[in-house]
Amino acid sequence: MTLTRQSVRALYHGTDRKARIFRFAFLVFDIASVVFFIASSMAREQAWVFWVDAIIAVPIVLDLAARFWIATHPWRLFKQLTTWTDIIVIITLILPTLFDSFLFLRVLRALRVLRSYRVLADLRRESDFFRRNEEVIQSIVNLVVFVFIMTAIVYVLEVHRNPKITNYVDALYFTITALTTTGFGDITLEGTSGRLLSIVILLVGVALFLRLVQTIFRPPHVNYECPDCGLRRHDMDAVHCKHCGRLLHIPTEGEGD
Repeated sequence: MTLTRQSVRALYHGTDRKARIFRFAFLVFDIASVVFFIASSMAREQAWVFWVDAIIAVPIVLDLAARFWIATHPWRLFKQLTTWTDIIVIITLILPTLFDSFLFLRVLRALRVLRSYRVLADLRRESDFFRRNEEVIQSIVNLVVFVFIMTAIVYVLEVHRNPKITNYVDALYFTITALTTTGFGDITLEGTSGRLLSIVILLVGVALFLRLVQTIFRPPHVNYECPDCGLRRHDMDAVHCKHCGRLLHIPTEGEGD
């Protein structure tokens, strides 16, 4: 079947089953590619890794080209962070030996996960579990992306100067122990810049990391549909709907059967 601009646009923005399957498939691909980027950091010298890199680059190139092709104003895509993320990932996949110091940027592909409003709409439509736990799932994704990015910063600054950080997993291990303020001490960042980076990670860990974790285990909102206006997100201790003011009777933990 010949692909036309309308048929491709329908895959990206349509609401039929074929379009939803296509978007879910790309969501799975995004997650799998990020996992591979992290795992392959421990086997960069093996030939098969370069072949897999090239294979992964193909759908990313096609996806980027398709988004430019169907866009009403293609040049506006250059204002989007995901566009530049894809361009950087493609370059590092096609020319990995020339951009070895920038391979950590591949984990920025994680920024695409659950960032499309179409994918979110599909998940809300198809999954009762996602609708009930959307806020927690979004917090988990944000936490994972945040950890990946912090790890990438540690990796690029330390991999060629710190003998204790030889791959992405080493950097991930240090980042997790630093963000959680555990600090086992078996891996430390060297030099003045390393100490300054450790301080930044610790401060961010106390401020943002713990907040994200708290959001996962104690969501600040509860899903309860207001009978009048239909608003579903309310504060945990809400008595009235913040949109229409209706008196609410939200079931709480400890309420009798």
